[in-house]
Amino acid sequence: MTARELDAAGVTDPRLREAYAHCRRLNARHGKTYFLATRLLPAGRRPAVHALYGFARWADDIVDDPATGHTTADRAHALDALQRCLDDGLRGGASTEPVVRAVAHTAAVYGIDHRHFADFMTSMRSDLTVTDYPTYADLRRYMHGSAAVMGLQMLPVLGTVVPQEEAVPHAAALGIAFQLTNFLRDVGEDLDRGRVYLPADLLAAHGVDRALLRWSRDTGLPDPRITAALQAAAALTRGVYREAQPGLAMLDPVSRPCIRTAFVLYGAILDAVRDDGYAVLHRRAVVSRRRRAATALGGLARLAATRVTARPPAVRSGRVPHYAQEETP
Repeated sequence: MTARELDAAGVTDPRLREAYAHCRRLNARHGKTYFLATRLLPAGRRPAVHALYGFARWADDIVDDPATGHTTADRAHALDALQRCLDDGLRGGASTEPVVRAVAHTAAVYGIDHRHFADFMTSMRSDLTVTDYPTYADLRRYMHGSAAVMGLQMLPVLGTVVPQEEAVPHAAALGIAFQLTNFLRDVGEDLDRGRVYLPADLLAAHGVDRALLRWSRDTGLPDPRITAALQAAAALTRGVYREAQPGLAMLDPVSRPCIRTAFVLYGAILDAVRDDGYAVLHRRAVVSRRRRAATALGGLARLAATRVTARPPAVRSGRVPHYAQEETP
């Protein structure tokens, strides 16, 4: 977190500034695609985004980090402790945990509904015991908490030019589209963790089950049935992007380049999966640095073209960020 960003956000307390800086480091380490897009936001809004995503990364690490060697019971205990810490922070605005301190401050400043955090934690807990999803409807229920609420948390930070309720379904869909993209890219890695996030009914429609996925992962051999199922999953995901797209024009103009860039970059992951022959069970598809850079430069050009005075989204409490000072690198 640069001092300029924190100054623009009106964050002056040294402990709170360090808390936001910690969240930024988490986001930079784990979320390269979205971290790049976040650089296109006005400086004063970036700390809030890093707090929201830093918290999500922290919780996800509790559930998924293979290096800890923790049992399921250990992880459940850690999530319970995090829930108590979060609840206390959201109620009182203070915490001994830096990530919670930053996210509680962000929630207070932007009036973010606390239910979104509760729904997120519910989905994190389900990852401890749920290893597959019989239908897409089952998966959507999980993704409400694990992905849709991220879009809903972000809306007050991004701001809208329409009543916020009008943008809500599109913001939720965008979070789901991003997560479905990750699920498709990470099929092999998730399988190694014992999970299959592609709906069982979609797989079965093409003659695929967990055993066939495991065989392909272990042998390194492709199977046309798996390729067909992955193509269907990609088509499903692109449909969710279409649900989300109308929401881009509903955002505050200074926020649109960031979200549009993320929209394009995540869509490019689907293209990379396709161009690599849907070999996601054997290797991770990646978007080239050149394409990432070109997309980011396009975002900067769109941001420059807006040439509008940034106005802050409505806030409920806390110090209003100094948006008159907002700028991008």
